[in-house]
Amino acid sequence: MYRFALAVLLPLFCLIFPIDAAHASGHPTATAQRAVTPADAQIEATIKAKLAKSKIGKDGFRFKVQHGVVTWEGTTNVIQHKGSATRMARSAGAVQVVNNIQISAAAKEKAVGNLKRATVQE
Repeated sequence: MYRFALAVLLPLFCLIFPIDAAHASGHPTATAQRAVTPADAQIEATIKAKLAKSKIGKDGFRFKVQHGVVTWEGTTNVIQHKGSATRMARSAGAVQVVNNIQISAAAKEKAVGNLKRATVQE
């Protein structure tokens, strides 16, 4: 009895609720990934627009986009700007970010001083 119900109901269930094997396994197909990832030119244009409006734009960072990978170069006096550059590239659609931005010695010293003051206050 149960085998009959299973044999009849399972195919009907699959017709009503089809399962895409790629999505069920958690791995989207290559076609789906390409459709979601913007073209390099679009990522570059988005980053340029964001840099024009952002404080980190004044740091003069350079970047390049190849196959969805954004590579940053430059130096900053503000530690947080390095992380901001990574987040900016990700929000522009980068699939990976290589952040080669260097933090100046003065910025590192300032951060150490801030940490020391914070631990003394606690």
